[in-house]
Amino acid sequence: MILLSSIINKFEDSFSARYKSTVLPGHKKALQAMKQCRKEHGPHMLARCTRRNCGKQIYIPHSCGHRNCPHCQNHENWQWIENQLSKRLPAQYYLITFTLPKQLRDLAWKNQKKIYSIMFACVQDVLKTFTQNDKRLKGTAGFTTILHTHSRALDYHPHIHVVMPGASINTKTGLWRVKSSGYLFSHKALAKVFRAKLLQAIVDNGLRVPGNCPKQWVVDCKDVGNGDKALIYLGKYLYRGVIQEKDILKCENGMVTFRYLHSKTKQYHTRTVTGEYFLYLLMLHVLPKGFRRTRCYGFLHPCSKKLIRFLQMVLRVNPLSTFIKKIKERAKITCPVCGAAMEIILTRIPKPPGRLIPCFT
Repeated sequence: MILLSSIINKFEDSFSARYKSTVLPGHKKALQAMKQCRKEHGPHMLARCTRRNCGKQIYIPHSCGHRNCPHCQNHENWQWIENQLSKRLPAQYYLITFTLPKQLRDLAWKNQKKIYSIMFACVQDVLKTFTQNDKRLKGTAGFTTILHTHSRALDYHPHIHVVMPGASINTKTGLWRVKSSGYLFSHKALAKVFRAKLLQAIVDNGLRVPGNCPKQWVVDCKDVGNGDKALIYLGKYLYRGVIQEKDILKCENGMVTFRYLHSKTKQYHTRTVTGEYFLYLLMLHVLPKGFRRTRCYGFLHPCSKKLIRFLQMVLRVNPLSTFIKKIKERAKITCPVCGAAMEIILTRIPKPPGRLIPCFT
């Protein structure tokens, strides 16, 4: 397996020289973090054995903790997934995807924080309005949104996925309404309203809409059963970055070859690019500092925990009953001498002298 850190070490300088006009401070921090992740030349932590008659101390390389690193935050992935699954309610779930057309991608790249925030606001407004005006629902919507900026081939492709139950609640009367059919909203109507709201918001924020902006946009809406598979699938992409190291096939002669699963054929395709351009593709998807990739609205908002628990009790549903997979525990640190558990006493210290001892089990 080819490590991402080795590719960064090899092409970082040439990438910075070639794309110096587009490299942002956040990109440099991301590269530096992923390059040092669990490496001997990076920061370390000091662990001490908890058994009194042992007291062995060892140095362990730090994980970088960056949300674009393929090594880190797998535990946080499963925590988010379990949290979302614990909020499931008895209704048919739908996966709705709002896509930004390619004519607006340059504008989005140059104004990432503003455009992404506008996209979230418009998606929220559209779905709340459609739910309120629907003849069968007529109430408050609840849904989870996730921003993705990449296509399967790693190109820049901003879009928002929404996992939404076909249900609503009247916050005044407490009436719970469910749409039983496999149809939620018209995707053409969603696209039309989303386009109008987004373009108006862009103008209101002092940005200029490109003259070649298309009149027809794409919004996909499909039935995903009870929603568990959609949440698990989307949750796996929150913190691990846009590519796994097992999908990097070659790095030779200045070129990098990686594979991706094609959305239509469901087969693996390969793509070969220069090492500099490969790093550029990765940096396209580093979000602005502090920007949240996922947000929940309506009765699925984090502040609605009591309402969700009340609905689950009244509707007699156990949201995790069909979810068999458990959250993976964090890797334990054990003493190489006696095998007892170790505790971390110092973090973020420079590289220590001597040989490192592997201690994860």
